Amino acid sequence: MDDGRRKSGGLVLATLLVLLTQGARSQDLPLAAQSAALVDSYSGEFLYTKNPDAKEYPASSTKILTALIVIEAGNLDQIVTVAPEDTKVEPSSLNLKPGQQFTRRQLLFGMLLKSANDVAMCLARDNAGSVPAFAEKMNLRAAELGATSSHFVNPHGLHDPDHYTTAHDLVLIARAAMQQPLFRQIVSTIYYTWRTPTGQVEELRNHNRLLRHFAGCNGLKTGYTRPAQQVLVSSALRGGHEVISVVLHTDKPGIWVDSKTLLTYGLIKLGCPAEDIVDTTDRVDEPGNADEGK
Repeated sequence: MDDGRRKSGGLVLATLLVLLTQGARSQDLPLAAQSAALVDSYSGEFLYTKNPDAKEYPASSTKILTALIVIEAGNLDQIVTVAPEDTKVEPSSLNLKPGQQFTRRQLLFGMLLKSANDVAMCLARDNAGSVPAFAEKMNLRAAELGATSSHFVNPHGLHDPDHYTTAHDLVLIARAAMQQPLFRQIVSTIYYTWRTPTGQVEELRNHNRLLRHFAGCNGLKTGYTRPAQQVLVSSALRGGHEVISVVLHTDKPGIWVDSKTLLTYGLIKLGCPAEDIVDTTDRVDEPGNADEGK
């Protein structure tokens, strides 16, 4: 992002703070995303929506639901052996090899921080026996949460025209996941050391740049495929208030600016003083392009 785009992002947030202190309405929010939603994490109250029921592709934010199902199943220190079929997915992966063994807990860290599609496949097969069987669980759990306009066919979010969600549904799924302590721990982790059974080490870094650039951010999950464009589910905790936002189908600068806008709006709306929300670290334009499945 050039200096002009960076300054523009800062100006949007500064303008938002002025609007909020003057009693702005939610429809005044300057968002680029096609769809968005914002909820109070504790009460479940919707604080903002934009095209909340529009059909969108979730990309790797799918992994929020995958993780929720695995965590709810429990026994997270159980050893899982990688099967050949787990490795037949591209492109974002941890290069799992058939026969390798990891705990479910390790695999959850790898899936959510690296956004590894092979790890998602491994967890799905371990949980349900096959990807189709796991997809059935995904759709059932989503419906139980009220996410009735979504349909899932895989655990990772690589594009399939029959794999879709809405901003409304995705924020409900994210809120349920954030009620799980292990999930909260993982999505707020910036760095994690991934160790293979043969002793190889890889330092994983969370793709969610807001963890480093928005004070109080404590999650959640990025996503990208060409049809989905950029996706970000994010959360922030300040002053005893927690909000969760969903931004769907926008460009790379947009996910960061829109998400900061929503988080700021929600926290102030819930009672956090505006002066405590001002964030001077608008640079989220770190090197690197989004990859499919992240």
